[in-house]
Amino acid sequence: MEEENIFSGLKVVDLASFIAGPGAATILSDFGAEVIKVEPPEGELWRKGQKIPPQPHSEEPYPFQLSNRNKRGVALNLKSANAQQVLQRLAEWADVFIVNTPHSARKKLKLEYDDVAQWNPRLIYADLTGFGEKGPDSTLPGFDLTAFWARSGLLFMTRDAEEPPTWPVAGSGDNATAVCIYAAIATALYRRERTGKGSYVTTSLLAAGVWSASVFVQAALCGASFYGLHDRTHPANAALNTYRSSDGTWFVLVATPDKVPAVLKAMGREDIMTDPRFSDPAKLAQNRPQLTAMLDQIFGSQPMSHWYDVFNGVHVPFGAVRGPQEVVDDPQLRANDIVVPLEGAGEKLTSTISSPIQVHGITKVPAKRAPGIGEHNDEVLKELGFTSDDIAGLRASGTIPHVSNLESAATGGGR
Repeated sequence: MEEENIFSGLKVVDLASFIAGPGAATILSDFGAEVIKVEPPEGELWRKGQKIPPQPHSEEPYPFQLSNRNKRGVALNLKSANAQQVLQRLAEWADVFIVNTPHSARKKLKLEYDDVAQWNPRLIYADLTGFGEKGPDSTLPGFDLTAFWARSGLLFMTRDAEEPPTWPVAGSGDNATAVCIYAAIATALYRRERTGKGSYVTTSLLAAGVWSASVFVQAALCGASFYGLHDRTHPANAALNTYRSSDGTWFVLVATPDKVPAVLKAMGREDIMTDPRFSDPAKLAQNRPQLTAMLDQIFGSQPMSHWYDVFNGVHVPFGAVRGPQEVVDDPQLRANDIVVPLEGAGEKLTSTISSPIQVHGITKVPAKRAPGIGEHNDEVLKELGFTSDDIAGLRASGTIPHVSNLESAATGGGR
């Protein structure tokens, strides 16, 4: 018998695809929820995400594993005439129902909130869209690159002056949005504890992106004066800038005004404080490029290990810019259970990234591999009350695929 956890006994149907919706279900599963992943008979496209450039190429389906661990898998043809029978049983069984199907398709499939809630008024129906449910662009397809990054303004704000927008890490906005959906679900569950009522909760990639960019967007709301795009050789603040050490390591320095004297002292350059070019705010504003050039020379004279000791010695925030391989080798990740073992996914895929929430005194459910396509069809359908003859009928009608088809299509979960 599994150890009791925060969401033990909570039943979740994950009808979403790609990252944000499934990611929210994964967080719930980390704390004990039972999650059924529902996908098309051919499996969702994210099972092959590792073969879509510019994602790092691998034969291991690491993107799907990350978003779908700890779940049981059901393959269901939603366009089949008999799919509603299965959806109704799933909705009656569930506490949480996560959907990101475009609303136009949801209406045809009878998957809208009003369709599903009639089967279970206590249900938490979690809806994810790209751009929100209302407005002129509510029907646009949305990915995190388009809705979270580009439309929110983040992609404009996170580039250097005179440079084109860069290409963010795919899924970064999705994963941030997953935490938002999870929070909405948890809020609705708390409401249900108090009132007994279900809820329709929603968020969008756009809303999460604007929230992430909110310091600058709020500035625009009140007509603040902007400094323009970051230019590291002509920064708005030379103490908040990027620099490079003698061994080629770039780092981010965040020295607030109260920390600047201590930093300069630790660097052995207190003379900068009394340099007439930088001695008052007006002169400093005129001579920031010269100060930046001086700091470039100073920081470029010693390796990162030296500056690590200097900055740590005066408790100033800084961060060495690291690549993915350096990140996974960081001892902080395992010391804080950010990277954890993954069971059953294969010889190469033995670790995964835990959700970013910890509750002291509670041990998360050990991470187990994602399911194969429809791996648990018969098991789940029997639990929902379907007989062996019913299941055979669903196969014959094309509502669920035949076992042989599942085995040939399974590319995202171990066996």
